[in-house]
Order: sequence, then structure tokens, then C-alpha cells
Amino acid sequence: PGSAPTPAAPAKRLFRRTKASGTTAPAAPVAEVRSLAVRRDRVQALREVDLTVTPGETIALMGRNGAGKSTLLSALVGLVAPSSGSVRTGDAVPHRARPRDLVRRVGLVPQEPRDLLYTDTVAAECAAADRDAEAPPGTCRALLTELLPSVADETHPRDLSEGQRLTLALAVVLTARPPLLLLDEPTRGLDYAAKARLLRILRGLAAEGHAIVMATHDVELAAELAHRVVLLAEGEVIADGPSAEVVVASPSFAPQVAKILAPQHWLTVSQVREALNP
Repeated sequence: PGSAPTPAAPAKRLFRRTKASGTTAPAAPVAEVRSLAVRRDRVQALREVDLTVTPGETIALMGRNGAGKSTLLSALVGLVAPSSGSVRTGDAVPHRARPRDLVRRVGLVPQEPRDLLYTDTVAAECAAADRDAEAPPGTCRALLTELLPSVADETHPRDLSEGQRLTLALAVVLTARPPLLLLDEPTRGLDYAAKARLLRILRGLAAEGHAIVMATHDVELAAELAHRVVLLAEGEVIADGPSAEVVVASPSFAPQVAKILAPQHWLTVSQVREALNP
């Protein structure tokens, strides 16, 4: 009680990494946002936003429609430029970086995964992802097979289910192995089984050191996955802290378990089960 959920170790490693020996310094942030303001036409979409993202951290951006969640993701991936303040992903300034350089630092899976998919077959999508990431041929296909082994090469992306399209888009983005993964409403349109599979994939990525920032209205997803919740309102950060603390203090964004058991900092059924059966 009182701590955010800890991601479970994956059954398989998506990427193999060697373990460093000896004492190492704290890892550098994969993204830093300082006093960020973004104005879109006459709308002030973001105001004085500060955010630091570290390797292996999963952050849920929450807030009502129009709060600025998608705009913040767009700023992190360079789709919008700051009106003032700064954004860095690794050593790059996203809106000034070349796409071929940025793809190795940050990847965005948008609300509509089909926006990333433009060829006629799964095989062609994977081949294009390899070229864009300058990865060895077969990299994307191997990753997709590990994530979703049942999809055939000749399948058209539009014939895939919502969950399958999302997984294909995720494989396309991960082909470049970006340290920072951005997701915009990743459970939109997913059934329970597809959502459970996505949770396993994202937990595995976080356990391997990928930082994940997801904009979501899905309070149960945030409870199961996020270490931190950043709450936005009218373009401003109004709360930023451990998931349990933020959602218990904000009933509108709390999962059902937290609503029933507040002020206890339990968010999921599994946490309650562990507390009752130590």
C-alpha cells in the first residue's frame, strides 16, 4: 500500500541488452520539457509545462478532452514547435531534428494506428519500417512475429482487427528501438483480450528500459501500468506524482478499486489481493 504498481518482467525480451558491470551513474533523462508553451491558432494549448522522463518509467497523461495531452505528445515528437520554452528528447530538439535522426530517439503511435500504415500488406509495412529506421531487413517482421505471431505477410493492414493494427504500428515504431515511446489513447477500440496483450507488451518494454508516455482516459490502464500520473487541465500541469497518490486525490480519474477503498492507496484488484494475502 502507498506505492505505484511495479511492472512485471516479460516472458520474452524484445531486445537483448548487456548488463554493465560495476557502479554506474544515474541514467540521463530520455526527455526534458521546460516551461513549454504551445499556441495553436488562437488557442493556448500548453502553458509553462515541465516534465522529465527517465528510462524505464511509464507516465500516464490524464485530463479532460482539450487539456493538452495530445499536444504535449506532438511536441515531444516534433510535430509542433514550442511558442516558448524548450523540449529535448535525448540530445535532440524534436521540431528541428531530421526525421531519420529523431526516429531513433522517440516514436509515436497515434490514436489511429492506420495513420502510420500506408502499404498494401503487412510484409510491405515491415520492409518500409526497416528502410526508414535503417535497420537490417527482417527486423520489423521479427519483432511483429514476437508480439503477434498469427499475422500473415500478405494480410492487408485494413483487414486487421483494432488490436492487430495497433500491434503492427507498435512494431513499426519499435523497429528503430527508440528509448522513448509515446502512445495516444492506446486502448481506444480494443477488446479485453487485446488490452490485456497490450499491457503485457508495454510492461515488457518498460522492464527493458524503454520510457513510455501515454495520453489516456483509461483509468484502469493507468492504474495497472503507470508509475506516474501527470494531470493536465487547460494546458497546465495541475498534478504530477506517483499514480496512487494522484488518482486517489482526483476521484474523476481514479479506477473503481480506488473509489471504493479510498483513502487507501490501492488501485487494482491484484494489489488488494496481495495486501490481504501477504
